[in-house]
Order: sequence, then C-alpha cells, then structure tokens
Amino acid sequence: MPERLKVWPLPAVLTWGAAWLLFKLAMGQGAPLGTAIAAATALGVATSLWGDSWWRRVWIAAGFPLSLALSLPSLGVSELPAWAWLVPLLLLLLVYPLNAWRDAPLFPTPPDALQALPEHAPLRDGAKVLDAGCGLGQGLEALNQAYPHVALHGLEWSWPLRWMCALRCPWAEVRQGDIWKADWSGYDMVYLFQRPESMPRALAKAAAELQSGAWLVSLEFEAIGTAPTARYRAPDGRMVWLYLAPLSAPPGE
Repeated sequence: MPERLKVWPLPAVLTWGAAWLLFKLAMGQGAPLGTAIAAATALGVATSLWGDSWWRRVWIAAGFPLSLALSLPSLGVSELPAWAWLVPLLLLLLVYPLNAWRDAPLFPTPPDALQALPEHAPLRDGAKVLDAGCGLGQGLEALNQAYPHVALHGLEWSWPLRWMCALRCPWAEVRQGDIWKADWSGYDMVYLFQRPESMPRALAKAAAELQSGAWLVSLEFEAIGTAPTARYRAPDGRMVWLYLAPLSAPPGE
C-alpha cells in the first residue's frame, strides 16, 4: 500500500467504499443477501491489516457492518436473520483468534529495523531463524534483508495471516501454529515483536529451549530478568534487544 494512502483516515474510507461497492455488485448479480454481506465484510477484515494500530484495524473492519445496520431501511430490508450478524465476528476471529489476543495483535516490523542485527549477532550460512508470530511477513522480510543466506521460518497462529504471509514470503517456510507450544531448540535465532506482558514468558521459553550460542532477539521490548548481550537503536528509534543463550529464566518461571 503506498505510503500516501496510509494517512488516517484514508485506509478506513477506502475500505468502507470498496466494501459497499462489492456489496452492491454482488446484490446486482443476484447473490443471496448473506453471501453479499460475507464478501463485503471479508474485504473489510482483510484490508483492516493496513491499519497501523489495533483500534484503527477494528474501525476499518467494523465500518461496513455498522453502516449496513444503519442502512437497512433504505435497502428495503426490515431486518436480517440473526446469523448474518455472526459473519463479521467469525471473520474477525479467523484473522485475530481469541487465544492470540494475549500476544501482540499485529505489530509489523519496520523494513530497516534489523539491518544492523548481523553486526551484533553474526550467523553462519544456512542458520535456522524463526520469526515467532510472523503476521503478514514484515519481520521475515526484514530478517531476509539482514541475513540473505540463512534459512528463514515463520510461525503464525492465525491461518489467514499464515496464508498471506506464505504468499508474500515464498522464500521462507511459514507454518500455522502456536509460538508457545512450538519447539525453539532447533533454531539459531528466534525473533519476536511481542508486547511487554509476554516477554517474561518468551524469556523463560528461550532459557529452557534455546541451545548454547543461539540468539533471542526482541524488537522494542526488553526481556526483564536477564542482562542483554547487546542492544542497538533502530532508525525509527525503537530498541532492538539481543540475548545469547544460555539464558537465565526470570524469577518465578
């Protein structure tokens, strides 16, 4: 998406307009009302990923269903069946599953955030690197720029995001799964862009599973409980924290 189109509220306005256009086209072609609603809502949920914050994504996704509810009389529809209002919720849950809400909803890695990473954490050719919670693949792209000769892997709980990430990053192995249940022991580096509340859990898992000499890398959020091996400030001002195994688990873990 061009940068000029990311200026708020353009993503929301463009998405709402496109969703209504799709809805009208579907109805004009004789599609059932439920199918038209599902298609337009799916478009809104998919493009909500362009929002640069959680609440903006919610507004982008919710715009069409809310405006549809207000427009029913003008559409000649007195009321919709109860199941129709489950469609937006189900589509939203496909992209943002409930059990992933405790983690980062969708934090895209800036393209140049990891350029200096090899200076602090050099990796051999063919090293295995995991982007834990890869979302749409921005972290994998940044890792690929920093380490063009490693084997990149992505793990994402949301299967629509996993599918889109795999299309965007065909040079990486992208799987659907839970980053907290996956085995990290086979990786030379695990990269995270989570949130502060999940970092103690990440540190405990890294301490238990990463082999000696492997790296845990976190963008922006420090793993409290152990001293970083290195750190640097990315071009946008965020800190990148690096931890070399063996690590010490935080107290109580």
